[in-house]
Amino acid sequence: MLVLATGCGKKQLTPVEIRAITREMVFAAKIATAGKAEVGMRPETPPSGRKARAERLPATDHIYITLPPSRSDQADAAALSKLQNELDRVARQHDLERENRTTAPGLVRFDYRYGALRTHVIHIIAPLGNLRAEAAGRRVPKARLAIIIDDLGYDRAAADAVFDLSFPLTVSVLPHHPHSADIAEEAHRRGYQVMLHLPMESSNGDAKPEAIQLRTGMNPAEATRLLAGMLETVPYAAGANNHQGSLATADARLMATVMPALRERGMFFIDSRTTTATLAYDTAVRAGVPAASRKVFLDDTPRREAVRQQMALAVKDARKVGSAIAIGHPYPATIQALQDELPRLKAQGVGLVFASQLVR
Repeated sequence: MLVLATGCGKKQLTPVEIRAITREMVFAAKIATAGKAEVGMRPETPPSGRKARAERLPATDHIYITLPPSRSDQADAAALSKLQNELDRVARQHDLERENRTTAPGLVRFDYRYGALRTHVIHIIAPLGNLRAEAAGRRVPKARLAIIIDDLGYDRAAADAVFDLSFPLTVSVLPHHPHSADIAEEAHRRGYQVMLHLPMESSNGDAKPEAIQLRTGMNPAEATRLLAGMLETVPYAAGANNHQGSLATADARLMATVMPALRERGMFFIDSRTTTATLAYDTAVRAGVPAASRKVFLDDTPRREAVRQQMALAVKDARKVGSAIAIGHPYPATIQALQDELPRLKAQGVGLVFASQLVR
């Protein structure tokens, strides 16, 4: 093993040794929570660059622990303390030091180091949404807003930016992309609601189509087969909304095929309304699929102030009619605007909910 250039002169841990400690921490987390927490891990992308290659620094392991909902802050504090004590015990056995502890709404994070090398990052997640309010019997505000973030699946960094927003967002994941499955699984662990961002044929010649999508004129058996294959790559999808689809959602025959397939799986549907000629919502309702329609697009103009203006419009609609669904994308401007606006919703009398809570 190489000698790590640190003041303490400790030997560098190997990736195999780090992963062995990770397994111990995962086991300790399950014991500390009596098996009630969801626990998963993901290795960090290996360091790049000349310096990292020269030092052969191993990647950090990230451990995600989603605690079950409880009825009190005291119960949360006790569970967190017990969990942290168990992880610290494992860390001490391997001469790791806990570096810091940071908190955000619904999230506690702390890092472990071996000398100068960060070996583990622990993400402890309280379930998002209105789980505690529901458990305690408190009422959600009359005005409700659901925000769907589309187009996840091909970019880990984009998903991580969304996950840093510790609010009850609904994430819609494109199928058959390199990170479709792991993003959907992590979103579920963190307490977000997961949807399938269902690729459909568009009339816009400038829009880049997905390699696999539902098309007009498609044989019903083929459409059903493709849908099933998409869902295999997006685990935990509770519902679906169309990606593009200005041609497909206006095709009565195709919609009459898609909606019964969703109903059989107990899924809901959100019409993204990429065309005024859409038949998707009406077909879903006739087929017995819980459904709703998008009211506002947040980032047709992907600038921070423009997104904030669209958020204000979504809030206005929610307060006027009782509910609204807004759709955005993981653009930097959108993330920045949501960081500004999401903490303000409660003061405006609007409850942020999952998309499934607004279907009918």
